Parts: sequence; structure tokens; C-alpha cells
Amino acid sequence: MSRRIALSVVAGVVVLGGAGAFALAYAGDQDPSPALAHSTVRYTAPQAGHQGSLSFTTEVTAPSGVKNLKVLAWPEKSEFATKPLTARDMAEVESAACTPAGGNTVRCVYRTAVSAADAASSAHGAWHIAVLATAKDGHTTLATRAADFTVA
Repeated sequence: MSRRIALSVVAGVVVLGGAGAFALAYAGDQDPSPALAHSTVRYTAPQAGHQGSLSFTTEVTAPSGVKNLKVLAWPEKSEFATKPLTARDMAEVESAACTPAGGNTVRCVYRTAVSAADAASSAHGAWHIAVLATAKDGHTTLATRAADFTVA
């Protein structure tokens, strides 16, 4: 093999190798799992005969689109503090209402009323919001502490 052909082959391998490395790096940046952003929670205790409320809002983005978002409020002093939540635990909890927010992003809101009886029987102290986001392609993200609030 002549020197000129050998140099051409080596240069081609270097160029193709660099392009392959770039493609792999770019593909690695495209995480198919849903991503959460701008999560907030607001808890209002019931008082003077009026119901309280719990409201959780977040934005979810997934390359394939978002199928649903499950939401669970749990007290810090519970079994989930020692035995972490799993996707299986989240299967039967309530879903948030999600609306398009542009591209592959949705804005999800979960609201529930809190009665005086619910508040009286609930643990006081720190609480956490756990969410399970599911993309249309089946990828999931479980955030066991997406937001925190206090029940006084």
C-alpha cells in the first residue's frame, strides 16, 4: 500500500471516528425520561368553617410527549421515610390535570380540598410531594420529594 493511500485511510478513520463520537455524545444528551421543572406546592389549612386546599404545580418535558403525572402527598414521619416510594406505590394515586405549554412540555396542576376532619387526622410537620411522570414512550421519572410543605 502506498504512503498516500495509507494517509488517506488514516485521515478517513479519524474523521469518521470523530463524527461517531460526536453522534454518541449528542445522543447521550437526549434523555428520553420526563424532566420536571418549576415545581411548587401550596397548602392552606381549613379554618372558620371553610375547607383548606393543597395545590401542586409543575412543568414536565419529555421528547415523546407526556402521558400523565401521578401525585402523592406524604408525611415525613411515615413508612416512606424508611422505605422509599417506588413507581409501583404510585400506580394507584391520583393524576394531575395537564395542559400543553409548548413543544413537548405540559403544565400539570393537582388540586384537592382539605376538610377540617382531614386536617385533624393528618400528621403535623413536614410533608413531601412525590410525583411519577410517564412519557408517551413509556419512560418514567419518579421524584419522591418534588416539593415540600408544612402542616401546622
